[in-house]
Amino acid sequence: MPVPNLTSADGRITETAEARIPANDDGLLRGDGVFEVIRLYAGQPFALGEHLDRLERSAAAIELTVERDALEPEIAALLDQFGEHEAQLRLVITRGGRRLAFTEDLPAYASRESTSLAAVTYSPSVILNGVKSLSYAANMQASRLAHGRGADEAVLVRPDGIVLEAPTSTTFWVTSGGALRTPSLDVGILASITRDRLVRELEVEEGAYPLDDLLGASEAFLASTVREVQAISAVDETEMPECPGSRTSEARTALSAILDRELAGSPST
Repeated sequence: MPVPNLTSADGRITETAEARIPANDDGLLRGDGVFEVIRLYAGQPFALGEHLDRLERSAAAIELTVERDALEPEIAALLDQFGEHEAQLRLVITRGGRRLAFTEDLPAYASRESTSLAAVTYSPSVILNGVKSLSYAANMQASRLAHGRGADEAVLVRPDGIVLEAPTSTTFWVTSGGALRTPSLDVGILASITRDRLVRELEVEEGAYPLDDLLGASEAFLASTVREVQAISAVDETEMPECPGSRTSEARTALSAILDRELAGSPST
């Protein structure tokens, strides 16, 4: 049976393909709005409260109001109709005041064992650092540039050579000395919820690291709500000696335990 794709548009649940917003909404015209993507395990959202907290922080950063008291019951009603499917939930708040919750199929890349990266120069917008805004065109173009070079995904690198993240994922790697590293939040990356879980669970060094540090890694992986933990096979022309390596397997095991623990303790929707 196909997975249903449903939308709650300001409280009205319908098929996603039938959802509509006015053409003059600045969320559409200018990418002026915020969003979140939440993985659904058998229809159950992972870390929903934290995603909603980040949605509110993103909105506050661009002076946009999130009607959380209205949004939360809409999400519950949507997921009740959606059923126990493996999928993802997308939340969108537009400048025009539209509040939407979508269920979507998981993207094809989520099931890959590993992925290859191409370094793409990217200059963070300081006033939008840490904000999941609808202005994601630069991230998506970075992915297209990487695809044009034969890679599966991009890794964003600042003009000064400091590694940031992938367009929709956090980057981790293991140095030749065995240290697990990830860029720190203050270099201009998003405060990823999955990243936070792994940093708390594992021994991770955080800092501002040049691309050469990643290229010299023994193994590396991406982490995100949708990808979970996905091994990196190569960066540009440099293949990772271990793919997946022992630290990648350790991160997968740790995240799996986190999911089991937190989903078991979550109230049903």
